[in-house]
Amino acid sequence: MNKRTLLAGLVAAAVAGTLGVVGITNANAATLDPSLPPGGNFDLSVWQLQLPTGSPGKPDTISPARLKGANGYSNPAYFWTDKNDGSMTFWAPEKGVTTPNSKYARSELREMNANGTAADWPLAGNHTLSAQLRVPQVTKNVAVGQVHLGSGGTSTKPLLELYYRPNGDIYLGTENSPAGGQTLHKVGNVALGVKWTYVINVSGNKINLTVNGSRTSYPIPSSFNPYKQYFKAGSYNQSSSESTSNGAKVKFYSLVVTHG
Repeated sequence: MNKRTLLAGLVAAAVAGTLGVVGITNANAATLDPSLPPGGNFDLSVWQLQLPTGSPGKPDTISPARLKGANGYSNPAYFWTDKNDGSMTFWAPEKGVTTPNSKYARSELREMNANGTAADWPLAGNHTLSAQLRVPQVTKNVAVGQVHLGSGGTSTKPLLELYYRPNGDIYLGTENSPAGGQTLHKVGNVALGVKWTYVINVSGNKINLTVNGSRTSYPIPSSFNPYKQYFKAGSYNQSSSESTSNGAKVKFYSLVVTHG
């Protein structure tokens, strides 16, 4: 990431009014060490990893304690450091173990608290997920960032998902209600394999999304008010088949969570 891109990200966070920085990574890609596991370059102490392996309906998960640090967890098939550029790399094939509420496999981080409990924050406040990334491979569609519903009701839906498609189109999917139904908003286009940035901010009962410096906002329906939320980031592949070679590879160069 160059200084201008880094500054733009910091300005975006400042404009959003974010406070209480948590889980900052090495935001400058030049500092990423390709010889270290992801936890050696990124602060993974506030993330849990879900893998596309395990038993049916029960994917394997890796705790923050195992992920963090220079001796942290990596997996050569699904979650590793790119030896060329140091990026934190996620691979989710079309065939893999899924959660009970999804038919799609994923290699994806789930936000946690610093004390090891699952993150579960209210819509009130100011909550931001910022990233620099690129997608070198995707079959049909991949979610690279989410705000997901936590406690407060029975719904297992996301509040929002940020999608990337093979033709470079980037879409934000906003859920119409906790019961379901998603509205898609085209928010940009970046060629396959090219770096781009996003900032997902939830504040003032609105979703504020910035993609490569272009900002859009969307109201949050009042039906979501009882629910708490948490962030997710990685490769949540949106296609399924019997193929283990087709899928979505996503590479992160920075990943920052802030709450205030």
